[in-house]
Amino acid sequence: MTDLQLGMYIHKLGGSWLKHPFMRGSFLLTEARDLAAIRECGINEVWIDPRLGQMPTATQQAASGPEGGQILAAEPSPAAIAEIAPAAVAKPADSREALVQEIERARRICLSAKSQVKDMLQAARLGKAIDSDTTQLLVREIAASVERHPVALLSVARLKTHDDYTYMHSVAVCALMIAMARQLGFDEERTRLAGIGGLMHDLGKAAMPLDVLNKPGKLTDAEFNVMRSHPLAGAEMLRANGASPDVVDIALHHHEKIDGTGYPHKLKGDGISELARMGAICDVYDAVTSQRAYKEPWNPAAAMHQMAKWEGHFDKALFNAFVKSVGIYPVGSLVKLASQRLAIVIAPGTESLLSPVVRVFFSLKSKEQIPVQTIDLGASSVKDRIVGPEDPAKWGFRGIDELWMK
Repeated sequence: MTDLQLGMYIHKLGGSWLKHPFMRGSFLLTEARDLAAIRECGINEVWIDPRLGQMPTATQQAASGPEGGQILAAEPSPAAIAEIAPAAVAKPADSREALVQEIERARRICLSAKSQVKDMLQAARLGKAIDSDTTQLLVREIAASVERHPVALLSVARLKTHDDYTYMHSVAVCALMIAMARQLGFDEERTRLAGIGGLMHDLGKAAMPLDVLNKPGKLTDAEFNVMRSHPLAGAEMLRANGASPDVVDIALHHHEKIDGTGYPHKLKGDGISELARMGAICDVYDAVTSQRAYKEPWNPAAAMHQMAKWEGHFDKALFNAFVKSVGIYPVGSLVKLASQRLAIVIAPGTESLLSPVVRVFFSLKSKEQIPVQTIDLGASSVKDRIVGPEDPAKWGFRGIDELWMK
């Protein structure tokens, strides 16, 4: 990419967004370090918009090949940018062994991500610029994990404590947005924006008073009104950092509801962007399934059932796509079987969302633990089935998460 020059306006970078460190897909190339990064990360094709920046010379437009790369001075056609990511449910389920390996990777990713998001929020609180390179690298790492095995990082990120919630919630929503984008068949650029928007959706909480943000109990009405200003604050911070309008919109409108009763602008129906409607679903799901100072987490499967009943809250078509990306009975869900036994979901089903792989460990008849048994409910030889989700708090089980993490 030797003919790329400062002053050119980049409309689109060729290849996968997982291979480059830029928060935005289009921008005016003004920094020498950005030019060097493009040349070093193996990008062989760049789309230039001559209306917004320096015009490529005829020689530059003709330059092509694996060494020099190619500069294109016209807007790409829809066919050129339709690099559709595979839908999550179209991909055969990986083996349990692969899931266990990815769970271990996900633990390390979450540990590192927690520190990075904490630093990002602290910098924002001090009025410092957001490090877009670090943000992009983190989103890329999360996306790679979701690509390898969609449910691993989603399940691990849910196991946050209330002390970690502010930081890990952003990581979880990022992963959920990427998984949902894959399910919807988004192209790579839109998937990238969904992931960044998920990671940055609560950036405005950095502007909230610490005594309100970190309050160990439920907020008063006055305190809640203060917290309701965080979408506006986050959107302003992101605009100031030059974030994509789509990323800004997710931060600004992820608390809007389809029936117009959300905030901050009481938008309704299609007046809410698709990415913001996705953000609303992912944000609520992670919130209700997480440990908070003032409430116990909901069982993931129970959360799916409850959220499906909320009329006017979510876009129904997008919620259906979300369920397909995470599962009706997500990994880690406690379920009751027709055989009067309790089990924990340890892997998605290969044929049906209703028939995951479970680990049976408790008899409802004897009210005692029984020898652990792994059952694929989708196997033709298995006659048992899930009756519905069960509340772990009702039983007071200890160490239940170890049943699906190993």
